[in-house]
Amino acid sequence: MNLRFYEIDNQYIDYLSAFEPHFFHKKQPGQQNERKYIGILLHIHNIDYFAPLSSFKTKHAKMKESVDFIKIKDYAVLNLNNMFPVSDGLYQYVDIRKEKNPNYRALLQAEYRIIKRQQDRILKNAGIVYHHRIEKGTSTPLGKRCHDFLKLEEACFNYKK
Repeated sequence: MNLRFYEIDNQYIDYLSAFEPHFFHKKQPGQQNERKYIGILLHIHNIDYFAPLSSFKTKHAKMKESVDFIKIKDYAVLNLNNMFPVSDGLYQYVDIRKEKNPNYRALLQAEYRIIKRQQDRILKNAGIVYHHRIEKGTSTPLGKRCHDFLKLEEACFNYKK
């Protein structure tokens, strides 16, 4: 599998926010830009899952990587516990070459190179995180951090654009 960047449809994020509290994309007070959901697509349990990238924050520098938390150098982080199912047509490929802002384009290129080098680990960890949440529910710290994947899968299947 060749990981690539995608952006998720904002209406779908609005829809999912009714099922899980960690979804938001609208501009928050004090925030300069609206949050975009850019990340990678993974195929887990015969379903496409989207793992969003999050901006690297100061707190991330002190945090240790784990099965569900992967640092993309000091550019971004991948929180696999926040991945969610997505149907075809609800995401668009992000062509980095067409990004007009040269600084943002350079950032995306750097993130992409690192993700490509770590893709086997990312894919393996995503499967581990998914199965852990399904099998153990919220009985472990990892399970408590994860989205309810089965609930989101049902919501995904019932979504009407």
